[in-house]
Amino acid sequence: MQDSIEKSLGLYVKAFNDLSATNADGLSMPLNAALAEAAALIVERTNAKGKVIFVGNGGSAGIASHQAVDFWKNGGMRAISFNDSSLLTCIANDYGYDHVFEKPVEMFADDGDVLIAISSSGQSQNIRLAVDAAIAQNCSVITFSGFSEKNPLRKMGELNFYLASNEYGPVEILHLTLCHTLLDAIMASGEVN
Repeated sequence: MQDSIEKSLGLYVKAFNDLSATNADGLSMPLNAALAEAAALIVERTNAKGKVIFVGNGGSAGIASHQAVDFWKNGGMRAISFNDSSLLTCIANDYGYDHVFEKPVEMFADDGDVLIAISSSGQSQNIRLAVDAAIAQNCSVITFSGFSEKNPLRKMGELNFYLASNEYGPVEILHLTLCHTLLDAIMASGEVN
């Protein structure tokens, strides 16, 4: 068992060291600089009465819901996720599961909001359609993805955080870690009105 624990912990350490960030042009950025830019963008937009919208499936849905509450309750920012079961099943039934985030984004996103799109694989069509809808509403987009470096989500945001791992555990935990890092930095700055 000790060997299994060490191997598992090793995956997380390696994953942390493999985190990368790119801008909208696909150019690499230092992780700290990208996080600082993301935090500044969120502060700017929420101080201008914008909100932060989180979307994700499965474990990423849990991260989205958790972070929407934390950004609102702890950070004092308007934040929301679209993971209510009635909403999801209604949209899936009427439009198809690919549209479960796109339709709420079309309805509730305002010019100047920030969409945070979280997908371990970066392949989820419903997440990509939400990004397209957010861009059409003149929202800023920040993405968190993993698995293949060629995943399409990785190129869709103004800022894109990527983890080169095919393991759900490290990808999900580090996406959550990055979200908490953003919130902690924003709260420590005292810049949210």
